[in-house]
Amino acid sequence: MKWLAHKWAVLRGWRFEGAVPPIPKLIILGAPHTTNWDFVLFLAALQHYRLKVRYLGKHSLFRWPFGTFFERLGGIPVDRSKASGVVGQVASAFDSRPEMVLVIAPEGTRGAGRWWKSGFLKIAEAASVPVVLAGVDYSTKTMTIGKEIRFEGDATAFMDLARDFYRDKRGLYPENETPVVLREELRRS
Repeated sequence: MKWLAHKWAVLRGWRFEGAVPPIPKLIILGAPHTTNWDFVLFLAALQHYRLKVRYLGKHSLFRWPFGTFFERLGGIPVDRSKASGVVGQVASAFDSRPEMVLVIAPEGTRGAGRWWKSGFLKIAEAASVPVVLAGVDYSTKTMTIGKEIRFEGDATAFMDLARDFYRDKRGLYPENETPVVLREELRRS
């Protein structure tokens, strides 16, 4: 399926820029996320960059009869009701594996939101892993992998780097893009 998605993307004129750093554990942020077609491009990128990734899913999705299917696709079940919380569960998943690439769509939805979800920063800090920014730009048919960024505790400084990276990236439906800002930043202004 990844091979077919990659072939489709290349035939449609999509280009892939940048490289995933050779780091065994990291988080990749994918944005903007405005359409289901982003999933096809995600599969194409997995093929192009030869990535095996993990993603987060509601724990109830991992029950019989589909549990094995979602786990084989890289799913990590998370239970929001557990005392350890999602951040603790994902940090434990990073700790229990020698290699792990976690992909997160920080907008949390394909529709226009008011801010990005900040969980990726909390996970990066708890697991002591870097974040790599990845962007899709439908206006130029380009998928770009940026440099790794270590979260040093200053969310605004991190988000300034993210805003700079995503400044020229456009989703298929730009009106559905969520501003590259955290709710915590809006509270301060």
